[in-house]
Amino acid sequence: MNGVTGRMGTNQHLIRSIKAISDQGGLKVSDDLTLMPDPILTGRSHDKLAALAARTGVSKFTTDLDSALASPDYEIFFDASGTLQRAGFIERAVKAKKAIYCEKPTAVETSEALRLAKLCEDAGVKNGVVQDKLWLTGIRKFKLLRDQGFFGRILSVRGEFGYWVFTGEHADQPIQRPSWNYRKEDGGGIIVDMLCHWRYVIDNLFGPVKSVSCLGATHLPKRVDEKGKTYDCTSDDACYATIETETGVVCQFNSSWTVRVRRDDLFTMQVDGTHGSAIVGLRKCWVQSLGSTPRPIWNPDIDQPIDFFGGWQEVPDCTTYDNAFKIQWEEFLKHVALDTPFPWTLREGAKGVQLAELGLKSWEQRQWLDVPSL
Repeated sequence: MNGVTGRMGTNQHLIRSIKAISDQGGLKVSDDLTLMPDPILTGRSHDKLAALAARTGVSKFTTDLDSALASPDYEIFFDASGTLQRAGFIERAVKAKKAIYCEKPTAVETSEALRLAKLCEDAGVKNGVVQDKLWLTGIRKFKLLRDQGFFGRILSVRGEFGYWVFTGEHADQPIQRPSWNYRKEDGGGIIVDMLCHWRYVIDNLFGPVKSVSCLGATHLPKRVDEKGKTYDCTSDDACYATIETETGVVCQFNSSWTVRVRRDDLFTMQVDGTHGSAIVGLRKCWVQSLGSTPRPIWNPDIDQPIDFFGGWQEVPDCTTYDNAFKIQWEEFLKHVALDTPFPWTLREGAKGVQLAELGLKSWEQRQWLDVPSL
């Protein structure tokens, strides 16, 4: 597990996925077979690795990645390092004939993302990219109803993601995201980050992406880094994208690190169909059917008599919902050990990079762009 000393790598991948699988006694796939992950932590800082190992109970760590890759004890290489460093790590892992699993985006340019995918394919190594939002509880509830025909023909999608990320200018409001996120030269930017997510969400839920129109913005030009030094922000901190699918669904996704939240969650998605609508959050999902849709009348001279929040029904929990990252980890472990299907490959991840690259190009050219098949 490489580069997992960062927030996401530590919390979602190590603690809530690999350690959680170990703590539950491994991944039981049959009465006589259980898969037990045995991680070794790798990275550049011995002190950070030692502290993380002590905190999580992982017994093995090293700053010598090549020795870990050379060991036959480790079949999977996982990378959660910075985007711009990912290619070099993947190349070394492919050379060592390891299965590859990594965070997204896999690159900042489509050609590079495809090169890495082909590198894995040509070497015959199993590979995958994190696409965690497909297993969010709210999305799973929505997908169940979609598959049952609740919504009829889906017409449009409106996604709102984000929150206020503090600039670090005030001592009592420290930054809660790393400073590299706001430097283009370090692979930062919300378009590169979030359009990769929206690509696999749209492709899997609403139909293959056909075209995109995107406007980005750097609303806050200066921030303070981890050492208290003010720096210029060279990447976008907000993204306003409209995406059309081959099935005719119009999707609007706003992503921002400069927005104050007044909605049900940090991410909400409204889906409107001919027979019903949904409000999808990270864990909850509310629906309204055609038969229970109110009949509003425009009259700005009186207070609104309809409680528009009251006409929605929360979808109940129908099963046990595990951590989304952990679910995909379990799928990848089974893929490596048992050759079960795993469609979320580096080539699929390249589609997200493609949409982000075209989003940046659309912003620059101020026009709609077609999204070619990869």
